[in-house]
Amino acid sequence: MSPRKTKHSHQKTAAIQNFADHVSSGKAAFFKKYGMDFVMGKRDGNFLWDIDGEKRLFNLHCNGGVFNLGHRNRELTTILRQSLEELDIGNHHLLSAERAELGSLLASLMPGDLDYTVFGVGGGEAVDLAFKVARAYTGRKKIISALGGYHGHTGLALAAGDAQYREPFGPQLPGFIQVPFGDVAALQKEADKSTAAVILETVPATLGMVIPTQEFMQAVREICLSAGALLIMDEVQTGLGRTGKLWGFEHFDIIPDIVVLGKGLSGGIYPITATVLRKPLESVFHDNPFIHISTFGGSELGCRVAKRVLEISSSPEFLDHVDHLSRRFASGVEYLGTKHNKFLHKLRQLGLMMGLELKDDLCGPLLTKTAYDKDLLLIYANNDPSVCQFLPPLAIKDEDVDYVLERLDEALWSARKLKPILKMKRIIEKWIK
Repeated sequence: MSPRKTKHSHQKTAAIQNFADHVSSGKAAFFKKYGMDFVMGKRDGNFLWDIDGEKRLFNLHCNGGVFNLGHRNRELTTILRQSLEELDIGNHHLLSAERAELGSLLASLMPGDLDYTVFGVGGGEAVDLAFKVARAYTGRKKIISALGGYHGHTGLALAAGDAQYREPFGPQLPGFIQVPFGDVAALQKEADKSTAAVILETVPATLGMVIPTQEFMQAVREICLSAGALLIMDEVQTGLGRTGKLWGFEHFDIIPDIVVLGKGLSGGIYPITATVLRKPLESVFHDNPFIHISTFGGSELGCRVAKRVLEISSSPEFLDHVDHLSRRFASGVEYLGTKHNKFLHKLRQLGLMMGLELKDDLCGPLLTKTAYDKDLLLIYANNDPSVCQFLPPLAIKDEDVDYVLERLDEALWSARKLKPILKMKRIIEKWIK
């Protein structure tokens, strides 16, 4: 699978060289090797253009849901531009009307007494805070997470994630235990009176878009209640309408103790995350409300944008549209499965939280490459390469669905043709070694 050789403009060549020299030589080498040295230039709606303007990609990854409302959403960019006339990031020590308004809106959209929000900048920071609150409130240390899951790259969040992301950086932090996602018995065995919290992604994307059963999620809630542990739902990707409901956990009739939000809350234009707490948990900050701070968390500019993101994402019309699109994709991928049944097995789906389940681990990276060649940005699940994450923007139209399915059909044909060649190449390389 030789990369296609292209002549780059001086601007692009310089950008690639500077990136390699001063940002990440590894990434630059990786994308060059596979003929995917795309440098982001113009971006608008569903599409990203190469800095040369010669290649356009339909975004089917959306950076894990950051671009739920598309790139440079006109309404959101207008709000940010207007807000710059009167606001800046604000001071985290002081009271803020913008944070108060956004926190109030979040509370009104959450079930039960999930009434308090601590704002941050990145998902890892938001997860770290969730663990800190759980440990402070319960007086316990153990955190249980799912094998192959992903919660970010900061200290505590990293400890709850997959081993490949933390082992290069030293020994595991104490108090973190992992069990297989969906395994009630394993969770029951580990959850005890030393457990502060159980954290789960509602649909673990990096694990391959595994859709949990109603029985599993209900059992998790009961196990936490029985052990006196808190249930933390990581909704960084599944929140904000991605699944056809505002919050993914709503599909399973459970109410968590803590909800972590991020990515799409930013509207793709201003970083902001939220750790939403049940009312009793806020008591950990009563003695000293300054024991956790985030200089840029809950920027007043970001709050303005996030407020409108929530208003759009929670509207019945928007959620109905997501359900409509999910049915269109389900039907289309089912048809493609009949054409490519030795390569594409099925669609894993909860609304537009989707994954293409392929035949084996070779297929995901291969389809990522052939999809790129057919102008689709599609990325395989790192902890299960037999699955490609399939995350279109939520506001696309019917004709966009048709466009994606046509290109995906072409990419599947190409992948099928290349697979025997790539398989033989790997066999030869292994034999030579």
